[in-house]
Amino acid sequence: MAIAQELLDILVCPVCKTKVAFTADKSGLKCATCGRVYPVRDDIPVMLVQEAKIAAEGQE
Repeated sequence: MAIAQELLDILVCPVCKTKVAFTADKSGLKCATCGRVYPVRDDIPVMLVQEAKIAAEGQE
């Protein structure tokens, strides 16, 4: 079961309130503004700041 598009449409980064999108490998949701990547575990996005990692520059 994948994350529903309706959910993706309303999810935003809790830090800067920018929309998030899947990473290239679909293992996380990345904020385009601050670069934080929030993990997706068992098809559930974990939108907790303490769980996020900052992506390296140029990394998707």
